[in-house]
Amino acid sequence: MIRILANDGIAANGKQLLEEAGFSVDTKKIPQDELMTKLNDYDAIIVRSATKVRKDLIDASPNLKAILRGGVGIDNIDHEYAKSKGIPTYNTPAASSDAVAELVFAHFFGLSRFLHRSNRELTAKDGDFAKLKKAYAGGQQLRGRTLVVIGFGRIGMAAARIGLGMGMKVLPVDLYKESDTVKLSFADGRDMDFKLNTVPLEEALPQADYITIHVPGGNLINAEEIAKMKDGVIIANTSRGGVINEDALLEGLNSGKIAGAALDVFIGEPSPRRDLLEHPRLSVSPHIGAATAEAQDNIGVELFEKLRDHFGQ
Repeated sequence: MIRILANDGIAANGKQLLEEAGFSVDTKKIPQDELMTKLNDYDAIIVRSATKVRKDLIDASPNLKAILRGGVGIDNIDHEYAKSKGIPTYNTPAASSDAVAELVFAHFFGLSRFLHRSNRELTAKDGDFAKLKKAYAGGQQLRGRTLVVIGFGRIGMAAARIGLGMGMKVLPVDLYKESDTVKLSFADGRDMDFKLNTVPLEEALPQADYITIHVPGGNLINAEEIAKMKDGVIIANTSRGGVINEDALLEGLNSGKIAGAALDVFIGEPSPRRDLLEHPRLSVSPHIGAATAEAQDNIGVELFEKLRDHFGQ
C-alpha cells in the first residue's frame, strides 16, 4: 500500500478519495526536526506552508516518490533538487484562485469604507458614534476606478473577473503573456468574454486606484515604484511576504501617498512587525487567502487527482 503523509493536513474529501483509491493517508503532524528520521516511511508527502522540504530532507528520504503542495507557491520545497533526484513536485494552482481574489476585494471594500478601523473603534468602550460617523464619511466606491493586476495567472485573472464585474477598468501586468481572456459567468447561464492586453508595470502604476499583486515571490514594489503611483492608491498583497518592501510601504502609508494597504502575507511570519500591524491605514489577515471551505475541498480533490495519476491508482 502506498503511504501518504499529509503533514500540514488535507480536507476530509481529499483524504476520503485517497483512501477509497487504496492509499494510506497519515494526517498526524510530524515536527519538522523529526521528519529527517520519519519521512522515509512514506512514499509521498503533502505540505502547505508550514512544512519545509529541503535538500537534506530529500537526501534522507530515498523512498520518497512525490512531493505535493496544497496551494500555489512551492517556495518551501527545493523542487529543482527534488526533480534532479527523480522526485516530481506537484501543486494545486487552480483550486484556490477565487478564494484569494475574494479576500483581496474584502480588504479593498474594508479599506475604501474604513471598516477595518470603525469595527474596532465603534465597539470600544469609549467609541464616539457621532465623531466616528463624521470621521469615516469620506469613503469611496470601486466602480469606475482603475484596478492594476500584477501577475496575470489564475489568481490575477480571478481578481480581474471580479473587477470587471464591478465596472472597474482593469490593467493587467505580466512578464510572460501579452494578453488573455477573462470569462464572466452569470447565474443565469450566460457567459461573457473580455480580452485584456497586458501593459508594462511602469505604465500601469501611475493609473492605478487599486493594485493587487499575484506573483510567486521576489522584491517587486520598492520606494521607486511607490513614487510612480498616484496619491491615494490602495494596494493589496496576498502573494508572498517581501514582494512589497515593508519599509517603503510604511513610509508610503505614513506620508499618505498610499491611502491604504492590505496584507495577508508578511516577511516575519508568524510574527509580523508591529509597526505595520498597528498602522491605521493597514488592513491585515493571517495568511488566509486559500482558507475557505470551498477552496480546501477543491485542493483535496486536486491533490487526489495528482497522486492518482502519479501512482497510476
